[in-house]
Amino acid sequence: MSSPAPPARALARALDNSEPLVGLLQRVRLSQARLAAVAQLLPAGLRGEVRAGPLDDAAWVLLVSNAAAAAKLRQLLPAMTTALAQQGFVGPAVKIKVLPRG
Repeated sequence: MSSPAPPARALARALDNSEPLVGLLQRVRLSQARLAAVAQLLPAGLRGEVRAGPLDDAAWVLLVSNAAAAAKLRQLLPAMTTALAQQGFVGPAVKIKVLPRG
């Protein structure tokens, strides 16, 4: 009798077999890749405040912890957009959203 698959493997298999989940996982990975592509543009103190958020046809969202971080990030949008294009990430506009406290 074989032992049950470890939970991580069972989850990976379920993700691989579900078309909607595969698409979601691809968008999550693309969002993270986009953040990695612009991370070097972020000041060291800001890097820990920014997380990759949702990515869809309309926008790529960067999630930040506070309004000051959002303001600084907005100043960096032109440079980030250029860096993304240079690395082959064309398409939706970058949006910034402050996460609610709690």
